[in-house]
Amino acid sequence: MRLLTVNAGSTSLKLEAYELGETLPPIAEPPDPSARYDDLDAALAKRWDAVAHRIVRTPDDWDAVTLLDDAALARVASVESDAPLHDAPALRAVAAVRAAQRDVPQYAVSDSAFHRTLSPAAYTYAIPRELTRSGLRRRGYHGLSHEYAAHRAAAQAGREIQGARIVTLHLGGGSSLCAVRDGASADTTMGYTPLDGIPMATRSGSVDPGLLLHLLRSGMTVGALDDMLEQRSGLRGMSGRSGDVRELLAATDDPGAQLALDVFVWRTRAALGAMVAALGGADLVAFTGGIGENASPLRERILTGAERWAPAAYVVRARENWMLARAVAAVTRARLPG
Repeated sequence: MRLLTVNAGSTSLKLEAYELGETLPPIAEPPDPSARYDDLDAALAKRWDAVAHRIVRTPDDWDAVTLLDDAALARVASVESDAPLHDAPALRAVAAVRAAQRDVPQYAVSDSAFHRTLSPAAYTYAIPRELTRSGLRRRGYHGLSHEYAAHRAAAQAGREIQGARIVTLHLGGGSSLCAVRDGASADTTMGYTPLDGIPMATRSGSVDPGLLLHLLRSGMTVGALDDMLEQRSGLRGMSGRSGDVRELLAATDDPGAQLALDVFVWRTRAALGAMVAALGGADLVAFTGGIGENASPLRERILTGAERWAPAAYVVRARENWMLARAVAAVTRARLPG
């Protein structure tokens, strides 16, 4: 099976191709992609058996993998506003593939399905229960990355995933942590939308809802508030210069840049402690994502003081595209040629 995987992140578009046979490799032992592409036009010069898209916000009743027919696309568009930095570019990619190869089946792979194992205590907001029952609950995101990082870290440590308590830190343009027990998500920092949790490149992370009400009562429009929280907050907003950690690390003489990093480290370390507490201890910690993999000064600062309850830390290269390929191949290979 020839699969094209499309991963539209908040700050990047990653395109990888995989050729998979009848037997899927284990999650922790991914094959190298058969090809990588710099842009979608180059990828679409070839024919594919299927195209897999990472969709961040999928409708509540969907399976982890869903065929993107006309009705499905309309439903994704109806909830896309909950993840505007991700699903708008993903939908544009779907449209581009349709225009070039309309007969090729395209699939949505849910980025939050991994977190469906959260307990009611973990996913319920302290709001009226009729709202929770209508679907307003914590969902979590980066599920593809967290699942892979947990399996890969366990393999690196020479342990079985069963019985392991692992905290995964996906730190990048978007950032979240996950508490993984026996290979399943037990808690995570993102909520109903990817805006919740620790500070990110341009997103605020958790903010006192009373502060947001204050801004609305003071005359800020909903649209302006949305733009502020999604595009002008996080590292960019705190530093006043950039959401790029590399630039902030280099700006050693800029107090604003250093404060932004200090806040990011403080909040991430606090979230790490919360995830460890949710698991009753941690056997492994896994860093992944652009910051998690490459910003060693921040990794060291996040782990400072955590040695007793985070005894072994690993760096795992993110392989979300591999997880996309694996998910689609698992449900489609029996029905597709090749």
